[in-house]
Amino acid sequence: MLSTYVYPHFDYLTPPELHGGAGRRHPVIVVGAGPVGLATAIDLAQQGMPVLLLDDDASVSVGSRGVCYAKRTLEVLDRLGVGDRCFAKGVSWNVGRTFFREHEVYNFQLLSQPDHKRPGMINLQQYYLEEFLVRRAQELPGIDLRWQNRVVGVQQEGQDGEGGGVTLQVETPDGVYALACDWLIVADGARSSIRRMLKLEVEGRVFMDRFLIADVVMKADFPAERWFWFDPPFHPGQSVLLHRQADNVWRIDFQLGWQADPDEEKKPEKVMPRIKAMLGEDREFELEWVSVYTFQCRRMSSFRQQRVLFVGDAAHQVSPFGARGANSGIQDADNLVWKLKLVIDGQAPDSLLASYGEEREFAADENLLNSTRSSDFISPKSKTSLSFRNAVLTLARKYPFARALVNSGRLSVPAFLCGSSLNTPDGEAFNGQMWPGAAMDDAPIREQGRDGWLLDAVGEHFMLLCSVDDPAAVNASTMAVFSALAAAPVPVEAVLLASGGGAAGAGLRVFEDCRGRYAERYDARPGTVYLLRPDQHVAARWRRLDAAAVAAALTRAIGKH
Repeated sequence: MLSTYVYPHFDYLTPPELHGGAGRRHPVIVVGAGPVGLATAIDLAQQGMPVLLLDDDASVSVGSRGVCYAKRTLEVLDRLGVGDRCFAKGVSWNVGRTFFREHEVYNFQLLSQPDHKRPGMINLQQYYLEEFLVRRAQELPGIDLRWQNRVVGVQQEGQDGEGGGVTLQVETPDGVYALACDWLIVADGARSSIRRMLKLEVEGRVFMDRFLIADVVMKADFPAERWFWFDPPFHPGQSVLLHRQADNVWRIDFQLGWQADPDEEKKPEKVMPRIKAMLGEDREFELEWVSVYTFQCRRMSSFRQQRVLFVGDAAHQVSPFGARGANSGIQDADNLVWKLKLVIDGQAPDSLLASYGEEREFAADENLLNSTRSSDFISPKSKTSLSFRNAVLTLARKYPFARALVNSGRLSVPAFLCGSSLNTPDGEAFNGQMWPGAAMDDAPIREQGRDGWLLDAVGEHFMLLCSVDDPAAVNASTMAVFSALAAAPVPVEAVLLASGGGAAGAGLRVFEDCRGRYAERYDARPGTVYLLRPDQHVAARWRRLDAAAVAAALTRAIGKH
């Protein structure tokens, strides 16, 4: 019955620097080949930037670890070339249920709108995601992926972001060698050795609680939903979380309390009775992986340290309730790479990278706030807090106002970066939530007779979406604006959106707005224009095309303001 997954082993190769080869300066080095580091390296390579990726291991993570991948993360993974593999292997879900003792008190639907390519969430063991990302990285010519290369020393060469770089000392089975780079991206996890070497701190809370993770292989007819129990009869006084994963593997998290002994709790003779009490004595199952964890909600004060940029758990850590860890880390990479590419290419000032910290530190604070609130609800710190929580759960069975207070983990959603300095504020009224700074909503489109999805058709460069009645009727002055944007130092591709499709001149792409979802979600009517960032966020929007306004918004969006 055990899972059929076979952990891959990736070959170590002696670095050329240890063969006497001349060392060269790398534009970018990424440290850490977990999901976030791999996503960063792939994004860089897809945009034509050579990247060296170092990892101190030679395989993927053991156990399920990160499990839930949200819709926005799946859309980023689509752009990186692994979304289909993750979706096909993972377990899709949109419904979550919360129980108090024997009764369901609350349920929610993640994705209430129709016509999106991806579901609200998929569950997929982290080892699958990492393997899919490794295979994708191996397909790309611009990535030098080195296994069993451990960074043991790091030093910044300059005093500010305008010059200098970073030198590394790297330990391998064949010895130690030196590397130099212009930019270092740190994705080496919550216990980041590079953060420690640079004497940088993370600030926040460590929660005095322990949880047991059990990956259980079994055949069960439970639906593909998130189930969370408070004070269930099979584990009284504590909480339990159940998720279905790929290959008939089920993830169960048992709250243990701070006094629990981690080594004792991982022993089969302690784990098996807990699972049997939950599933029943007759249920056949096998243990695949067991771990005990504590968690913290904290972050670095600044994600950029001169030429060193921190992403993922190296920069911020949250509790697992809400699936905000890997999801926010992959979105860090999505936010950073296009900015770094423009800076390296000399198309944007170094100050553009300040917006990485501005935007992702804001997103981290939002995640920390939600994660802390969830943790406080799940693990009350006083009898008064416990009484309040249990009263809320009791009332939630009958009263909608109480359901809004139930917090078994506010699940990951993309941050609305509405306060970003890169945005151009609205000058006219719009309905909906596609404000400047918002991650784009998906919508079904048709291009050249082929059905597709909006988010598959945009990204990696700036784009201008222009809603029109008739693509063939676009006048010469508008075409001249489009041509000028395409020839700008930072090019912008103009695309027409029309309810009935059609053809346009000068090789312009035309998207047909299938079922009117784009118009509905973007409050678009003929004349409406959206400027899109390379990371599929809205930079600006207008009710009519104004060449000077678009140019000013583009200048602002690349940090020249």
